[in-house]
Amino acid sequence: MVPGQARQKAKQQNESIIHAAIVVATGILVTSLAQPQLLAGIPFENLLKNDLHVDRAANAAFFFWASLPWYFKPLAGVITDAFPIFRSRRKSYLLISSVLAVLAWTGLYFTPHDYHKLLYLTMLINVCMVVASTAVSAYMVEIAHACSGSGRLTAVNNFVEQLALVIAGPTAGYLASAAFGWTAVACGGIMFLVIPVAFLLLHERPTAIDSRLQLQAASQQLKQVLQTKGVWMATGLMMVFYWAPGLQTALFYKQQNDLHFDTKTQGFFELIGGVCSILATLLYVFLCRKISLRRLLPGCLAIGASANLGYLFYTSIRRAGAIEGFNGFAYAAAELVIMDLAIRATPKGSEGFAFSLMMSVRNLSLLGTDWVGAKLIDDLHWSFESVVWASAIVAALAVPIALLLPSGLVGHKDAETLTVEGSLPTQLPITEPVL
Repeated sequence: MVPGQARQKAKQQNESIIHAAIVVATGILVTSLAQPQLLAGIPFENLLKNDLHVDRAANAAFFFWASLPWYFKPLAGVITDAFPIFRSRRKSYLLISSVLAVLAWTGLYFTPHDYHKLLYLTMLINVCMVVASTAVSAYMVEIAHACSGSGRLTAVNNFVEQLALVIAGPTAGYLASAAFGWTAVACGGIMFLVIPVAFLLLHERPTAIDSRLQLQAASQQLKQVLQTKGVWMATGLMMVFYWAPGLQTALFYKQQNDLHFDTKTQGFFELIGGVCSILATLLYVFLCRKISLRRLLPGCLAIGASANLGYLFYTSIRRAGAIEGFNGFAYAAAELVIMDLAIRATPKGSEGFAFSLMMSVRNLSLLGTDWVGAKLIDDLHWSFESVVWASAIVAALAVPIALLLPSGLVGHKDAETLTVEGSLPTQLPITEPVL
């Protein structure tokens, strides 16, 4: 190859990498920020508490049922992996689901403030968001496998998610103080942003897949995963850490009822947590290439579990700011190692399905345990402090599990290529990022 052609090829590869990074970053930002649980989280909670006058358990139950589609994210992974639209497994699904999400948010603007009507339309919004998120996640995992960069891609994923939290915190606080319709307008507008980016920059080779064979391959891979001790232990670790009783709704009521915070102050505290989470992410970018995941896992999980104990001292606005900052840093550290582990355990060829399967454990646990935490206070009359202790103790049980994970999953640093236990070779033509 002549020097001119080599330079041209290198330039094209660099442009493709930049385009892929923009698509992944934008997709993660939009599908995180425009979720009803994030930017619309404080407005929804405030509407349910102060306009519809529901208790903690009913408030948490709203988000649990509204997020029902997220618990079936593996199904979206199977569909996107096995049934290309116009020979596309990522771009087509991302564009179609994004357009439908924008239309659904527009419909929410005109929805009466009734608990069940709001719930049903919010569930529809989440169906669209799940498909879009699955397409982005699968595209991200494909890139991670192509460049052996699970740790760095995890850091990018977490950085963008925390950036969404930084944006959502104060913005949600201000939206909650205005008419609820502005929340629907803001979320629909944000969701629209991914459409031109994906249309112009998401490039994938046309994919011709025999859907029957792809479904059989997914079934074979699932069977292999279920028979692999290491993957079971990884999933078990996620379940234990995330199944600790949740504090989100209980804390929201404590902030307003006991400490008399307004929604703008609550949003500001989310900003503090998001900024500290970003600091943890930047640190992880450095550490994951210097230290193996086996050493990072127990330390980060222990920090994440112990951070819950800070809420025992949540008695003033000054203390609250410091506690939210430390909790944001510590919880992000735990999330990073768990996400890194999930990407490493994902078999090639069915990225959308396998990764979504593990993330569904996380999604179900987070929102389900928040409902549990609220019911412990409302129905069993536990104190807030008792729920805090229970949350810290249960989350800490994940630490000894981390010490037992097999070396094929956690024994190497980021950018060191090893065959992950439980992974199968690719058996069918798959979508590949154009690198």
